[in-house]
Amino acid sequence: MTLKNEVQLIVYPDSLGNDLVELHYVLRRYFDKAVGGVHLLPFYPSSADRGFAPLTYDEVDPAFGTWRDINLIGREFDLIIDFMVNHISRKSIYFHDYFEKGSDSEFADMFLSFNKLSPTGEINEADLAKVYTRKPRPPYTIIQRADGSKEKVWCTFDYEQIDLDWDSPKTREVMRRHLIQLSRTPAKMIRMDAFAYSTFKLGTNCFFLEPQVWQLLQWLQDYVSPFNVEILPEVHEHYSYHQKISNKGYWTYDFSLPMLVLNTLYHHTSRTLKEWLAICPRKQITTLDTHDGIGVVDVQDLMTAEEIQRTLDGLDEKGANTRKIFSGPEYQNLDLYQVNCTYYSSLQCNDDSYIAARAIQFFSPGIPQVYYVGLLAGKNDIELVKQTKNGRDINRHNYTLDEIAVEVKRPVVRRLLRLMEFRNTCRAFEGQFTVEDALDDHLKLTWTHGVHRATLQIDLNSYETRIAYFDEEKQAVVELAV
Repeated sequence: MTLKNEVQLIVYPDSLGNDLVELHYVLRRYFDKAVGGVHLLPFYPSSADRGFAPLTYDEVDPAFGTWRDINLIGREFDLIIDFMVNHISRKSIYFHDYFEKGSDSEFADMFLSFNKLSPTGEINEADLAKVYTRKPRPPYTIIQRADGSKEKVWCTFDYEQIDLDWDSPKTREVMRRHLIQLSRTPAKMIRMDAFAYSTFKLGTNCFFLEPQVWQLLQWLQDYVSPFNVEILPEVHEHYSYHQKISNKGYWTYDFSLPMLVLNTLYHHTSRTLKEWLAICPRKQITTLDTHDGIGVVDVQDLMTAEEIQRTLDGLDEKGANTRKIFSGPEYQNLDLYQVNCTYYSSLQCNDDSYIAARAIQFFSPGIPQVYYVGLLAGKNDIELVKQTKNGRDINRHNYTLDEIAVEVKRPVVRRLLRLMEFRNTCRAFEGQFTVEDALDDHLKLTWTHGVHRATLQIDLNSYETRIAYFDEEKQAVVELAV
């Protein structure tokens, strides 16, 4: 395995300090022992969605730094970077050339023009209605050229993110070069963002179509594996998708954990969480928070409809009522499949509850990732949402160096860093995972590796968290102060 089994940080290039230089300083100054890997969110020139509408993969946005800065971080931390499989920026050289020249462009075949998809240049409403989108709009955009002619082009996400046609030889020619270039960086893993939306067939939902999706993933892996780089397919959907991905031998995400942990802590019951921990993939990346919201669709059939609604009601009551406040047409807050809220706020900024949640994550099977706002136990940034009108920005506060110096002194952050350092150094996590018998209002999880053993016990009523582990130096079982 190329990745260390240590806690990873999810971070934007400019969210812990102003740029990559300051980020590197912050990592070295405050989190050197707590963080073993860094998932660096898109640092490429981009036209929208905070980096997720890349113009190219050949450059680092000068506002963030240079490839040298990326390489320096990658030398010291396991580096994960992003490749947006589904789309490219509307302002990329590829789409710009197509916009200017139409069918005469050398890149014309990269895009899903309705003129290519249908003899009439139109697609019936019934087929469009079947397409799985996360936005309440049709999956296309209309472009108008200088001569006044109009054309519809497939566009699943934002209008700045134009879908790629992966059946096109030209798309594969262009994108394989980008993949090879990215694989030559110090990155140990490339996250394949929105890959499930990259399979296309009229008359279907155009989402995770089999066997095309497996053919595409194999193609992507073929171009990174010679450089000992792994891929991480990203999909927010029913947990069965992650089990399929895992069964094929790929890394996958545990996006079910955030809601399951909230249900566990809100309602003082470990039953549903333990059922999931017994069957969840082992080769996975665990999260409680990311740059997106807290996923809801991911726990369908793991939690009952009643449990899901009770947990959503709890979110509204304890910290996420902003999804109702900022739900008007002027706000870009239409992610019905997820809730925009920091994880610390979702737990009512209760330090003991928050540490219990992180302990559950760190003891769950997989490699844990902690989002930078969660690292600093950040609260909902209401003012930023009011400024940007973007609901997701509630969990995207940018910290200055002065702010970070203050935040790391908070008791809850010190407790979290101590827990992360323990997770990185305890050898028990190299071994076998066991869900121990316990009362429903308690949780007991154990990892065992030879003589090394670590056991987590949580009282779900008081949120008291206890960790006992074998100390090599003392040759005895000791308790970690959490």
